[in-house]
Amino acid sequence: MRKQELDFILKNLVNYHPEISDIVFTVGKPFQVILWGELKPVILKTCPLETLRPFHTETIALSLISNVQTKLLDNYFNNGYCDFSYSLENLRFRVNIFSQRGNFSIVMRKLPERIPTVEELHLPKIIYDIAQEKFGLVFVTGPTGSGKSTTLALILDLINESRACHIITLEDPVEFIHIHKKSTFNQRELGVDFFSFADGLRASLRQAPNVILVGETRDRETLEIALMAAETGHLVLSTLHTTDAGHAIHRVLSMLPQSEEAFTRLRLAESLKWVVSQRLLPKIGGGRIVATEVMRKNLRIRELILNGETPEKTFYDVIETSGAFGMHTFDQSIINLYNEGLITEEVAMAYASSKTNVRQELDKIKLQRGEKTTDLEGLSIDVDYEKKIKRGI
Repeated sequence: MRKQELDFILKNLVNYHPEISDIVFTVGKPFQVILWGELKPVILKTCPLETLRPFHTETIALSLISNVQTKLLDNYFNNGYCDFSYSLENLRFRVNIFSQRGNFSIVMRKLPERIPTVEELHLPKIIYDIAQEKFGLVFVTGPTGSGKSTTLALILDLINESRACHIITLEDPVEFIHIHKKSTFNQRELGVDFFSFADGLRASLRQAPNVILVGETRDRETLEIALMAAETGHLVLSTLHTTDAGHAIHRVLSMLPQSEEAFTRLRLAESLKWVVSQRLLPKIGGGRIVATEVMRKNLRIRELILNGETPEKTFYDVIETSGAFGMHTFDQSIINLYNEGLITEEVAMAYASSKTNVRQELDKIKLQRGEKTTDLEGLSIDVDYEKKIKRGI
């Protein structure tokens, strides 16, 4: 398949809806897109395939790989998948090609044409404070597709606009192309410019960086070098696949040997600055909106990192009661989104961490609005209940 033919198909799929997030090619299914988290089939008039066959997905996969001119087939055949970026005109995609039952499958994540603002992403204003950090460790966590890369790109863009520094990014693949403003960017791609995050991070320490972005902290070696970089005066930004801020701490501790846990806790307590966790929720009227949890290191958080959680004191408890320091839990974020009329009650309950707490707060909001908090009606006290019992009624 020629590049022009492939690009023509991609453009038509993107034109299905301006807010699609992914394009999916799988044997046995038609062309598909993901819109607002829901998988939808697309039958193109110009290419009316109702079912993709193995040679269709293989042709598309090999065309994508050959057009970016990288040695990705070895990775696909050795590991069962490969990642890279793909561009056409003003569109960019993050591509994952993988094997399933011996066939090629492809998922292409459409990347924003520009870096959104804090207001457009509906992120908390505390993001501006994170961008002012000069050293330390910052984690952005959440499941795949929750917008972690976009949030990190935004933080880097805020740094780029506010101060002159050298920023090195280690990405898999490069997603957002940063324009040099006050800062200087060197963006490196896994498999093209370096061959593991640990190697790329180790090399970056000899490249005079002020800020280092590590696309993902996947293993012990990468984590140890990231901690060392943060300890030596660099600002290190990275992602973790965890459900909330507290689990991010447990995830980091689990990567290193238990015999070194006390020392690891000390290093993390000194280096960690922020943890921002994200979830994408269905929005009223269509689309999705981000709910966040923000943990900022203070004395109470530092104590929990050093000594661990107890039934009486958890990361959730400290975050919940530390609004003055810019912290908030997912539940508090979800309650605010409901109060602003951006999500439904059903969505709020489905994504809540503590359903009991959220239920109570939602009922308070509904009472203030004059809405019912229960479907039970017509209840009354039976004042003659005891008399009826005595009569055997």
